[in-house]
Amino acid sequence: MRAANLIVPSLAAASLWLLTSGACAHPHVWVSVKETVLYDNGSITGLQQAWTFDEFYTAQAIEGLDKNGDGKYDREELSELAQVNIDGLKEFDYFTYAKLGKEERKFKAPQNYWLEHTDKGILTLHFTLPLEQPILANAGAFSFSVYDPSYFIAFDLAKHDPVKLGSGAPAGCSAAVRDPLEDENSNAGKLNQAFSGVLGQSGSVNLGGDAKSVSIECAKS
Repeated sequence: MRAANLIVPSLAAASLWLLTSGACAHPHVWVSVKETVLYDNGSITGLQQAWTFDEFYTAQAIEGLDKNGDGKYDREELSELAQVNIDGLKEFDYFTYAKLGKEERKFKAPQNYWLEHTDKGILTLHFTLPLEQPILANAGAFSFSVYDPSYFIAFDLAKHDPVKLGSGAPAGCSAAVRDPLEDENSNAGKLNQAFSGVLGQSGSVNLGGDAKSVSIECAKS
């Protein structure tokens, strides 16, 4: 198993994620996730994501980045950190996994990424993940999830409005949040079962936190 490790950036921002050995027993970073499913010409084209980090991580990550000393952190001051994060996340497939039915679907490199330091004093990473191949909205059940199998990072969908369908979504399409334990074919479920076998434990071990999945389904005409 591989895990993500956090290196707190200093004046010169360093990489956010590195590989370590073994699985972490508990999360060290908490991320609240909001998703917008993007559409174009009746097809799903990708995901627009907003990851809001916990206050502890934010405080360490922004240390030394207020270059003009005004007590605020604008996009320009956070641009290097945003780039470092995006570059580091590539190693882990951006912790984002998608399927059409049981078939895995891949994403291209992120676009339109930037960091926001909100008035509540926390960081939010915004980025768009385009699908390698657009998926017709009525092609079948499209699902995706955001999670870290090592459980170093605890991803969870935001409590309010976690998933939206973007403009151009066909009428009759909707999003439903599902627990991965209901889906025997989910990545998280298989990883949990495999790791529990290694440990010689019965049942499943929750390595990916809640690891909820989102299913997009459209009514057939």
